[in-house]
Amino acid sequence: MYFIVYGLLYVLSLLPMGLLYLVSDVIFVLLWYLTRYRRKVVMDNLTIAFPEKSAAERHAIARAFYRNFVDNFIETLKLTSAGERFIRKRFTMDNPRLYEQFFEQGRKCQVHMGHTFNWEMANVGMPFYTNYRFLVVYMPLSNRLFDRLFLRIRSKTGTALLPATQMNRSILPFRNSLYMLTLVADQAPGNPESSYWLPYFGHPTPFLKAPERGARIGNIPVLFGNIYKTRRGHYHAVMEMGAEEPAALPEGELTRRYINFMERVVRQRPELYLWSHRRWKHAWKDEYKKLWIGVENPPVPAGQ
Repeated sequence: MYFIVYGLLYVLSLLPMGLLYLVSDVIFVLLWYLTRYRRKVVMDNLTIAFPEKSAAERHAIARAFYRNFVDNFIETLKLTSAGERFIRKRFTMDNPRLYEQFFEQGRKCQVHMGHTFNWEMANVGMPFYTNYRFLVVYMPLSNRLFDRLFLRIRSKTGTALLPATQMNRSILPFRNSLYMLTLVADQAPGNPESSYWLPYFGHPTPFLKAPERGARIGNIPVLFGNIYKTRRGHYHAVMEMGAEEPAALPEGELTRRYINFMERVVRQRPELYLWSHRRWKHAWKDEYKKLWIGVENPPVPAGQ
């Protein structure tokens, strides 16, 4: 079954982008007007994140998000057959010197990113812009067929995929190599009781501890990555320095810097952020006070 599905996707991916974008436009109409796929989740997220915006403004952001959401799927399909020339043309990179200096020093590095479109293009494009062994931590899909398909697409240019569920074991083969480890660090943690809590768009939000913890233990330089769309089908990535010496920072500081970075990025281009997952599904509880790393005092739960 895998080879049949992969073969069909490969044939579809050979279609010109103009035709694939027509397909994307049709799917957008179906999702936005007919099925209203996760519309409530998207609008709830936008209401929490942008209470100062009017309903019409949030509606416009949501509509643009769905267009980018479908384009992301179509562009990922195209990557099934796309070669280096296609990828380099559609994914460009700023200031690689910012991280290549660490490679020359013999130091590993980490990149902390968020779910901004098109992270799949960045996944296959980044190996062309670095001397590092490029590693990406990913969350395995529950469907084994599609998980295998995505692994093949994502690794086609040399990217090594490390399942988040087996992170400690899967990184062992690379422990003695110079690698750039990329983590999409804005995922909602499975266990809010073992997470950092701090404000995100003004609301108490849990974030994974592991990205900061790994950087501080190994004193691995951390960069923050921002991907944005320059025009349809074309993306540009910019790196910013997060911390050159994470071990010298107090606990929580690196995560605070990352969250400030992500909020700034999302506010600049909210239509490029993945709003279709519940961003604030974990409610704040008084028992989480010991996990609070915000610079201000922790909030008081409702009713107290």
